[in-house]
Order: sequence, then structure tokens, then C-alpha cells
Amino acid sequence: MEILLSRTELFDGIEEPEIASLLRCLAASRRSYRKGDVILAAGDATDYLGVVLSGMAIISTGDIWGNNSLLGHVGPGSVFAEVYACLPGEPLRISVSAAEDTQVLFMDIARVLGTCPSACPFHARLIRNLLTVCARKSLQLSQRILHTSPKSVRGRLLSFLSEWAIRSGSRAFRIPYNRQQLADYLGVDRSALCSELSKMRREGLIDYQRSQFLLREAPLP
Repeated sequence: MEILLSRTELFDGIEEPEIASLLRCLAASRRSYRKGDVILAAGDATDYLGVVLSGMAIISTGDIWGNNSLLGHVGPGSVFAEVYACLPGEPLRISVSAAEDTQVLFMDIARVLGTCPSACPFHARLIRNLLTVCARKSLQLSQRILHTSPKSVRGRLLSFLSEWAIRSGSRAFRIPYNRQQLADYLGVDRSALCSELSKMRREGLIDYQRSQFLLREAPLP
């Protein structure tokens, strides 16, 4: 586990033996979830931040009528619920559920933010890394707002696909969502999204197979 954590943004710059010491100091605990299990439910409060060790978790939000909107996903090494953990007693406005069999490491935020009696430098590094994680999450939220600002389904798709192509450094890339999850993320109807994807493929703008996409340089003749 320490090997995986040493490669994450939260534990960046902290050596494996130091991570093992930190986990004992933080009284970290590991839990396993089956596909579909709720990890954190909307309306609850949490004093713990989570780190996905294996599998994938989906973060979503819903309204009083039962309409759900996908906010994002967290894979191995990713952190979730850190903002709510920093706000004691604040009810979650999101739900976190296992998209597949998933293992999560939980850490008490009070222990994370509190300094060790020995004031170990790698604990201070962990706190700085957590601030970086929070800043990056804020950026990701801003990106989603950009993707959902166009009024048309095509505009939202083009914004999303362009961002993933840039992120991948290639016009060929894989996205982490199925069609329903993508529709929820972009805030559109699934059938309208599928229809628009088909039109864009017929027009030669894109090609795709399941979650694998290819952006064309120009429409095919």
C-alpha cells in the first residue's frame, strides 16, 4: 500500500517508511466496498478524507425529485471528501459510491491537520500536499462549469472531448465514463447525447468505440 501512496499527489515527496509511520500516526483504516455500495451518503457528515487504493468511486449529486448528476470519478490514488472533512458537521451534498469493487483508505482530518508531537517534517509535507489537492479539485470544478456552459449538446460534447484530447496529448483517447455517466456529467439527456454523437460521427468529426474516442482533424468528405 505504501508503494501506491508514494506515487499519489497527497503523499508526494514522502518516502515509503515515512508513509508507514504517518499512517500509524493518523490511525488510518482501510475498508472494502462492492460495486454499487454507497461509500458516503448525501446528508451525512464526515470527519475523514478518503483515498482510493483500488477500483473506482463515482461522485454524484441529486435533487429532491431524484434527478442525479455525475460530478466526477476517483480512481486509485485519488482523494475525496477532503473539503467536507475540513468542515466539521457540514452535511454532504454529494454521494460517493463504488463503480466497481473498491478499497478505500480513510484518514481522520483532525489528525492530518494536527502536528505530530515530534513535529515530523513529512507530516508538514502532507498538509501542503492536501492544500495542492484542494486547489486542483477547484480547477476541475471550473473545467466542468466550462463544459456545461454551452447551450447545445454538441457544444458541451466538443468542449469535453477537446479537453480530454488535450489532457491525453493525442486525438485518440479513452474517457472514464459510460454514456449515462457522460450525459449526467454534461447535464444532458442520454438519448440526446447518443443522437448527437451519432451525428458527429456521420459528419466525420469524430469516431468512437464505447469509451474510446478519436477526434478527426477535419470532417471526412
